[in-house]
Amino acid sequence: MVDRPREFQVLSRLLRANPVVGILGARQVGKTTLARLLQEKRKSESHYYDLENPEDAAQFQDPMLLLKPLKGLVIIDEIQRVPGLFPVLRVLADRKKNPARFLVLGSASPELLRQSSESLAGRIAYHELKGFSLGEVGISNHEKLWLRGGFPKAYLSSSLAQSHNWRNNFIRTFLERDIPQLGVRIQSATLRRFWTMLAHYHGQIWNSSEFGRSFGVADTTVRNYLDLFTSALVIRQLQPWHENIRKRQVKSPKVYFVDSGLLHAILNIRSMSDLLSHPKLGASWEGFVIEQIRYRLSADPEECFFWATHSGAELDLFVVRGKKRLGFEIKRTSSPRVTQSMMNALNDLSLTSLTVVYPGDKSFSLAKNIRAIPIQRLTQDIKPLK
Repeated sequence: MVDRPREFQVLSRLLRANPVVGILGARQVGKTTLARLLQEKRKSESHYYDLENPEDAAQFQDPMLLLKPLKGLVIIDEIQRVPGLFPVLRVLADRKKNPARFLVLGSASPELLRQSSESLAGRIAYHELKGFSLGEVGISNHEKLWLRGGFPKAYLSSSLAQSHNWRNNFIRTFLERDIPQLGVRIQSATLRRFWTMLAHYHGQIWNSSEFGRSFGVADTTVRNYLDLFTSALVIRQLQPWHENIRKRQVKSPKVYFVDSGLLHAILNIRSMSDLLSHPKLGASWEGFVIEQIRYRLSADPEECFFWATHSGAELDLFVVRGKKRLGFEIKRTSSPRVTQSMMNALNDLSLTSLTVVYPGDKSFSLAKNIRAIPIQRLTQDIKPLK
């Protein structure tokens, strides 16, 4: 069992400020476990309903009759199975002396988000739950987390073989059961082939036309597939930053697997030795570290970008909040150094600081406003944004 105190604190704060809070995340990422923990630690009255349980689902034939008398914390798991609940929650959330707080758990399907946003505008706060982070498992376990990924059952498996098998089973179930539940009528074999091809594009700038030609379909089709996997919270599209400078800048997103363990399972990477000799080593490392930096900073997706020009200057991660403009370069090298690309990013983007994260063991200054930190010190040397 891995404690998740930060997630617990965030949810507690959101529930104090909002009548409805939604936890969104991929299947098996720990939403139910976290909600149950919150329920156990609250001293007030609480209620839990799992809409995948036929007995619980049967009680929602008349949701207003069921929910109106309840007080305290009301947890509704797998809410995407009954999206018509949102208008009921709106009425209950608008009561003058609201005796209940609602915590709803589900996938981030586009239809679910649309209906909840329309019905609960101004009443609901969302929290995206991801897998384990370095701060939760301990920085000394960074290679294990990188290889296995952050899904609790994958990370905590008793062996590499069991972890790999769990991730493969997750992928199969995700494609055969979870995706169809989002209303998608595409054969699982087709989506598996798309996801496998996407693994080889991990860390690259998206090109719909090129990908469509390789996949044998129209570029609009592969774009829809990409958006589907992004909505399901298994793929991250890191958007490009556009600065008003006299340079041609890249305007397409970069594509990353949110969880490095799923990437490795699809690429059939079973061990650290397999990973260290794989062509996607650098891209895998980059995606893993970017996710850990985002989590450590508490940066929203809308605050995170990459930057690249057609002349070759680039920045792996650019985080903007207010007047703070933080740059990050991810280098899989034992001796990072300042490059012209870094200097261009520092000057063109007016960075507050530029941090190079590398797999070493010492933090040191590379130049004015540029520092290098090892992955082992990421949770110490990078402070959350305020």
